[in-house]
Amino acid sequence: MKTITLRPAEPERDFGQLSAWFTSLEDEPTSESSLKEEYEKKRERIIQRVAEDELAERLGFYWGTRNKVEPDRMDFYLFVKPEQRGQEVGRRLYEDLEQAAKVAQVKSLRISIWDTFLDDRAFAERRGFIEKRHHFAMALDLDAFNDRPYDEIIDRLKEKGFQFTSMEALGNTEKAQRKLYFLNDAASITTPGAEGEHPWTSFEDFQKSVCQSDWYKPGGQIVAIDTANNAWAAMSAITRLEGNDYAYNLFTGVDMHYRGCKLGQAVKVLALRYARDVLKASTVRTHHNYKNLPMIAIDRKLGYTMMTGTFLMQKNLE
Repeated sequence: MKTITLRPAEPERDFGQLSAWFTSLEDEPTSESSLKEEYEKKRERIIQRVAEDELAERLGFYWGTRNKVEPDRMDFYLFVKPEQRGQEVGRRLYEDLEQAAKVAQVKSLRISIWDTFLDDRAFAERRGFIEKRHHFAMALDLDAFNDRPYDEIIDRLKEKGFQFTSMEALGNTEKAQRKLYFLNDAASITTPGAEGEHPWTSFEDFQKSVCQSDWYKPGGQIVAIDTANNAWAAMSAITRLEGNDYAYNLFTGVDMHYRGCKLGQAVKVLALRYARDVLKASTVRTHHNYKNLPMIAIDRKLGYTMMTGTFLMQKNLE
């Protein structure tokens, strides 16, 4: 039987390989430098191990991060090289992760699994994980997208007193960032399927995680403001990550008091124009959970098509 040893992954020795494995797991490019940067920022919340054999060949790894909003919850990745599967590597990694999580007083574990990887889901279910949410990606061909039919909707909303602008046009001030934070948070927790989970612990956390990040583009943070009371009613955030040939619509949200009046369509269209005209992207991607039917309907109308999805699986350790 193969001898399997688990040890902490070392940034200089292992992160080049781990970044390649993360790229495979997420279907998004992860560089060695960005992984090192993330590790330094979140080191106190991360537990990780790499598995290797008697010849010091790396066989796989796990990487768990305590959620900053709910510290008793840990989100994790677990990867085993395809040719090493079925040889106890995955079992050893998971058992070590669960034991380390319990020692750290983590109460629940979460993992996202591609919905086409049925063996991975079965592995999780055998260990007590159950499905919590189902997410899927959508993509839009911007070269074929005709945005002109939406001018009438945008003009009608302007006539009703809504101002469409961006964080860039507003000066990206701290005051504007606070407004953006409160709108983001309120729209996020009331999104169908979100179950009231807050994305950030505070404005300071939002400012650091979003407004000070490399991907944050003030011009791509589109907002709609009700000029009658200066309330921020809707927003759509779009960017283009380094190394990607497509733009990504991170989130579109409408304050619950303004839903049903086509503000979601309007800010999405303006974000798409920014992606096409400024970011020079020919494709846009986004993600939804299957319960967010209003936003899914908007994207279908805009011409988005479905892509592969993921199951969010959870296990309670108590």
